[in-house]
Amino acid sequence: MEPVHIVAEKDSIAPIVLLPGDPLRAKYIAENFLEDAVLVNSVRNMLGFTGYYKGVRVTVMGSGMGVASVGIYAYELYHFYNVEKIIRIGSSGSLNPNAKILDVVLSTGAYSESSFENTLIKCEDSFIESSNELNKVILDTAKELNITNLKYGPTYTSDVFDVYCDITPLIERCPIKDDLMCVEMEGFGLMHIAAYCKKQASMLATIVDSKYEPDVIVSPEDRETSLNTMITLALESIIK
Repeated sequence: MEPVHIVAEKDSIAPIVLLPGDPLRAKYIAENFLEDAVLVNSVRNMLGFTGYYKGVRVTVMGSGMGVASVGIYAYELYHFYNVEKIIRIGSSGSLNPNAKILDVVLSTGAYSESSFENTLIKCEDSFIESSNELNKVILDTAKELNITNLKYGPTYTSDVFDVYCDITPLIERCPIKDDLMCVEMEGFGLMHIAAYCKKQASMLATIVDSKYEPDVIVSPEDRETSLNTMITLALESIIK
């Protein structure tokens, strides 16, 4: 069987992938951070680029929104293209007063009430850990770069966009609710696919919405282009 959603030469995708949800963010990274970047996938306009960051070959491509979408792209990258490590770089909403607008969260693992893992592997593990090995590299790199706004803790993956729908009842019944740093929509799926494929995955998420800072607005344009701290941290980590 050949992959359906990523159509590229098998050796055109690097073993390390940065995975933003937005394909235009992938384009932005390729154009502004990578050297000799080439387009390797454009199926469904889910743009993917491979290039070099400080001499290290890396692929960056979009995953779409939600657990189901990221699950498809992560599976094809791991299974068909021999990708070993994926770092998701996305946006999120704060669930903790200490996680402020434009802070970057490194997820220790994702909690969700999604049925994704039950469908995938017939289990009901509502919490899935990210890669300790990748996380250690990212933490060490953040110290080297003097990134002081990095938060470290568990995250919540929602099946709905929490700005449009009140997910407070879901958060309230989460057994680790007091430890949650932020909410986003893809981490749980990525980490389960990584475990299923016996590969590594981690997630960085920049806070762009917060009920604790209701007057601070991050525009769609800023969401696309102003997340450079997170992007730089991810890129610097993969060259270690």
